[in-house]
Parts: sequence; structure tokens; C-alpha cells
Amino acid sequence: MRLPDRVLDHARIPEFSNPYFGKVRDCYDLTDDRRILIASDRISAFDRILASIPFKGQVLTQMARFWFERTADICPNHVLDYPDPNVVVARKVEILPVEIVVRGYLAGTTSTSILTRYKKGEREMYGHVFPDGMRDNEKLSAPILTPTTKAFDGGHDAPLTADDILSQGLLTESQWASVSTIALALFDRGQEMAAERGLILADTKYEFGTDAEGTILLADEIHTPDSSRFWLAEGYDAAFVAGTRPPSFDKDIIRAWVDARCDPYHDEIPDIPKDLIDRTAQVYVDAFEAITGQEFQPDVSGDTPLDRIRANLARYFPAS
Repeated sequence: MRLPDRVLDHARIPEFSNPYFGKVRDCYDLTDDRRILIASDRISAFDRILASIPFKGQVLTQMARFWFERTADICPNHVLDYPDPNVVVARKVEILPVEIVVRGYLAGTTSTSILTRYKKGEREMYGHVFPDGMRDNEKLSAPILTPTTKAFDGGHDAPLTADDILSQGLLTESQWASVSTIALALFDRGQEMAAERGLILADTKYEFGTDAEGTILLADEIHTPDSSRFWLAEGYDAAFVAGTRPPSFDKDIIRAWVDARCDPYHDEIPDIPKDLIDRTAQVYVDAFEAITGQEFQPDVSGDTPLDRIRANLARYFPAS
């Protein structure tokens, strides 16, 4: 599929107040415990924005919808409505200050990934002990939790252990027990469904929040290429033997390009060529179709994506 060259690089809507602009989503709080979350086409890694990828926001929103609807029996989520392909209207939740990362393989490129830290010689991470002699992208004996702090306003995530979470009062014992159990169950469901589609869900992160009654809800997104590492099962064995990165459905395609050309945590990000932008857009579309089994239908209505979103959200504008 050749995608139209349309990008939603921001979703600034002045009719709404109480904005929060994240790395990927532009959010607005309504006055009745609801929140509007608009997925832009921005792509982030290394705690910074790298580029904008056509239709990425639509892909993420619709893929998360696919998974939210298929995991609601494991954990209730924050979704109330989908008024636009890029938009979720959600319950307002208090995001828990811990990101729950679940890993099934020794993989990753960021500073908090277990592969990066393992290659630096660390053998005890996140409260887990790893043996010597493990290889890149090796399957772990069982999925593990590797939680991090939830950094806000451009901060950096930091590794945590279960003891850290409890001793620092980040979560109560009950909350930690709940999100740990839920996260492993979600990951198991994700791996099972991915395997049915010829894919491997290698790792992922989950964000949880509490509503006004204190109920834990799954928030943000779930099992998308931005929050998860998907590999093609057919290519994994050969890549593992060769010591190369398995063919993937995730943002590693652009993250690896940047990482190979600079220190992405400190250096200026080089200009990313358009052909890589286009290939990354196609990766997202291919991921949507491979994971969901559905054909991706890019929404090209409206003069621009922002015009379409404003029209679809007009009914939520406050009365003048």
C-alpha cells in the first residue's frame, strides 16, 4: 500500500483547556472526569521526539483498540469512545508512577533494556539474576517484570525492583500485587495471540492508572509497535544463530538507525531521510495488518488530519 503523504505532527486545539502535550499524544481534560487523547504521528525514542511518521497515530489508536477489546476480561481499561481514528475519549485516571515492562527475551537498545545492561557486564537487574553466556535476543526461561519509574515532562525512566517500588511508596503492596499479576496475564494473552499470527511478542510495557474510586485501569496503549517489540517468528531462529536483529514490527527500524549514527541521549539527532520515514510508515501498517488480521484503511477525509479531528471532536467543545 502506498500511503498518502499526510502527517499529524501536533493536535493543538484551542477550544479545549487543561492540555497536556506528551511525546506522542496531545491530551485535554474535560470537566466531567473524561480526557481526550489524540495520537499524533510523532515517533519518540531515547526520551525524545525523532520524527513524524504518516498515519502512525491512526495505526496506534486502532491497534490499541483491537487489544483493549480483547483483554478487557483480564483488566478493565480507560476507554469510553473512539470519535476519530486518532482519538480516544477516556476516563480520567491518576497514572501510577511505575511503568510495568514485561520481557520474554534478552533484547533492547535503550539504556534501561536488559540487553544493553547485560552487555555492559551487569548480571543482576530489576531483582533478577542472569547467567553468564547469554546471547543477544535469547529467550528467557520465563517472562519477567522489569519496572521503571514513570517519567513525566521529558524526564528519564529509571530501573526499579519490587523492593524499590514498595520502600519508596510508589505503589502499595496491593497495587503492586495487582499490576504484576495483570501485566503477566496480559503478556501471556499477547504472546498467545501473536503466535497465532506467526509473530513473537518479545517485550512490552503497560501503564496503569486508578479512577476516582481507586479501581486499577489499563491506560495509554497496549501491544502496539510503540510500546512493544514484535518479531516475525519465521525469521527468529536464523537471526538468533547469525547474531543479528530478528525481523521486527516495531520502531527499532528508526531507533537502530539513529543509535548507529550518534549518542541519541546527548547528541543532536541527524536528519532522518524520507525513504526511512516512508519505510517506517509501512512497517506500522504492516504491523497493524499482521497483528490484527485486518486491512488498514487510512482515513484521508478532511483537508488535513487536524481539520478532520477538530470536526469529529466539535461535540466535545465547551459551550461558549
